[in-house]
Amino acid sequence: MAINVMQRYEMKYLLDRSQTDYILQKLERHMQADEYGLTSIASLYYDTPDARLIRNSIDKPAFKEKIRLRSYGLAADTSPVYLELKRKCEDIVYKRRVPSTIPEIGNFFAGADLTGGDEQIRRELTYFRDFYKTLVPACLIIYDRTAYYEPDDDLRLTIDYRPRYRTEDLTLTKSMEGRPLLQKGWSILKIKVQGAMPLWLSSALSAGGIFKNSFSKYGEAYRLELLKENEKGTLITAPAILRAA
Repeated sequence: MAINVMQRYEMKYLLDRSQTDYILQKLERHMQADEYGLTSIASLYYDTPDARLIRNSIDKPAFKEKIRLRSYGLAADTSPVYLELKRKCEDIVYKRRVPSTIPEIGNFFAGADLTGGDEQIRRELTYFRDFYKTLVPACLIIYDRTAYYEPDDDLRLTIDYRPRYRTEDLTLTKSMEGRPLLQKGWSILKIKVQGAMPLWLSSALSAGGIFKNSFSKYGEAYRLELLKENEKGTLITAPAILRAA
């Protein structure tokens, strides 16, 4: 959690319960769970009132970017949170973030300067804020994650259980509950590597019938909210996911 600059390939896979069990068996010989174990993570995504960032993202462009505020577990005003800028070009993901607090982030989006973390990253976050001008809390994504690493290698792998979201109570301090993003028992596998995927892992994925997927938690939440609006016959330019912000 102390790493503030990341550049790597990221590949996502949707797993049903049996595939999750299968992958966990394969990991036993090669990877170890990190010291934090199963951790609840909450990410508050910011967007423009017309959902510019997520609409661009789901169009699958070569380059896309998002900004989010992340906490590990339920946050308090004095606990550390991380403002993160995530950019993706093709399959390479670039993440840059600074530690902060919830009150400072509120001041930042109101126009104040950031004070913590790397100066260059603070400049990038400020440029992003000023470029989009009207960023507001849009969607809270929550999930329970176990992270794995391969000793003496750069391979990292995470499994996210019970991914969920909400478009009301957009704060990291209230609860870790939300509406489900996937069917019960399904999880999200993410593989993160700076070079090539090891042969043992690519072979395991192939043998288990596990194929790459471009699933986005925020994108899926946006899609579900659009469906709700459409069913009500009240679909307009800015769906409830942002009108509730």
